[in-house]
Amino acid sequence: MSATKPTRGAVTAPSGSRQAGEVDAVLAAVAVALVAFGVVMVFSASAVLSDRAYGDGTHYLVRQALYAVAGLVVMGTLSRIDYPRWHRLTLPLLAAVTLLLLAVLLGWGRTAGGATRWIALGPIHVQPAEAAKLVVVLWLARSLAAKRERIRTFSIGFLPHALVAGVLAALCLAQPDFGSALMIVLLTFILLFTAGARTGYLLGALLAALPLLWALVAGSPYRLRRIEAFLDPFAHRLDAGYQISESLLAFGAGGLTGVGLGDSRQKLFFLPEAHTDFIAAIVAEELGLLGVLGLLGAYALLFARGLRAALRAPDAYGLYLGIGATTFVGVQALTNLAVVTGLLPTKGLALPFVSYGGSSLLVNCAAVGLLLNLSRVRAADDGASRTAEAARATPMVRQHGRPLPRGATT
Repeated sequence: MSATKPTRGAVTAPSGSRQAGEVDAVLAAVAVALVAFGVVMVFSASAVLSDRAYGDGTHYLVRQALYAVAGLVVMGTLSRIDYPRWHRLTLPLLAAVTLLLLAVLLGWGRTAGGATRWIALGPIHVQPAEAAKLVVVLWLARSLAAKRERIRTFSIGFLPHALVAGVLAALCLAQPDFGSALMIVLLTFILLFTAGARTGYLLGALLAALPLLWALVAGSPYRLRRIEAFLDPFAHRLDAGYQISESLLAFGAGGLTGVGLGDSRQKLFFLPEAHTDFIAAIVAEELGLLGVLGLLGAYALLFARGLRAALRAPDAYGLYLGIGATTFVGVQALTNLAVVTGLLPTKGLALPFVSYGGSSLLVNCAAVGLLLNLSRVRAADDGASRTAEAARATPMVRQHGRPLPRGATT
C-alpha cells in the first residue's frame, strides 16, 4: 500500500501517528509560579498608586488576579489541544490580528502615554501587538515547515517571511510601538536561521535595515533622548534618564537580600511604571540580588524546558512552533531585564508573567500552553523521540556540528 506524495511545497497539516503523554510538570510549575509571583509583585508595586488613583489599594491587584486566572485557564486549555490543529487556524488568526492592528490606526484605538496601542472592549483593553508576536510565530512555523526543502531560496524561503514580518512590524511602529516591532523582526530572523535560511540573506537584510533603524531613531526626538539617557542616565536624571536612574537606585538599595516585601521606597511615586515595565526594579529593591537571581533562574528553567519540548517534537511544524514560542517568552524576559538594569535603551516591553497587564499575561500563558502541549507528544515508535522529518528540519544543527537529540535520525 503506497501513500500519495504531497505536492512539492504544498502547505499540509502535520501528520503522523502520535500519542499524548503527561505535560512537562517542571515547565507547568515554573509558569504557574511566575504567574503567582506576578500577582504578588503587582500588588506590592501598585498599592500606593492604586489607592491615590482609585481610592482602593487593591484595584490593580484584583484586575491582575482576574487576568492570572484567565491566563491559567488559557494555558491549561491550550495544553490539551493537539498543536497540529493550529495549523489550519493560522491564516485566519494572521488576518484577524492584522485587521486589529489596522483598526488601532484607523481611529478605534485608545491612546495612553503618547501611543495608540489598545482597543477598548468595555472595561477590557486589548493590545493587538501582543497577540501579533505570537501569531507571527504560528504563521512562521506553518510556512517554514511547508517550505523547508526550499528554505534556502530567496523567493520562497526568505522573501515571503520577511514581507509578512515587515508589514506587521510597520503596523506596530505606526502606533508607535518600537519594542513590539523589534520583537516581531527578531522572532522572524531566529526562526529563519533555525530553519536553515541562507545566512547571506539574513546578514544582507540586517545590513539593509541598519539605515532604516537609524532613521527611525534620528527622526524621533524622544527616541534620541532615550539613547542619550541610555549612554549616561544620571546626566539626564531630571528628564529622559529619570526612569532608568530611579530603576538603578532601586537595584542598589536592594543589596543582597532586599529591604523586604512591600517596603520599597521607589514605588512611592519615584519610579514611573513601577507595576508594569519596571516591576523588576521593585523585585530587586524588595527581594535583593537573591530575588533577582531566583527570577532569572525561573526564566532560564522555563527556556530550557521549552527548548526540550521543541526538540522532542515529532515533526518540523512542532519543532519551529516550540522554538518560536520559547524564544517569544525568553527574549522578552531578557530584554526587559536588560532595560531595567541599563544594558539596553528603554523599550515598551513587559516582563512576562510578572508585569501588570492582561494582554501580555494572556499571550504569554498561551505560548506556554502550546509548549505544554508539545511536551505531551510522544512518537508512536517508543524507540525514537523525533522522526526523520524533524531531523531534516534542523539543518542548522548539522551545519554547526552539534549532535542531534538522542534517538533522532539523520
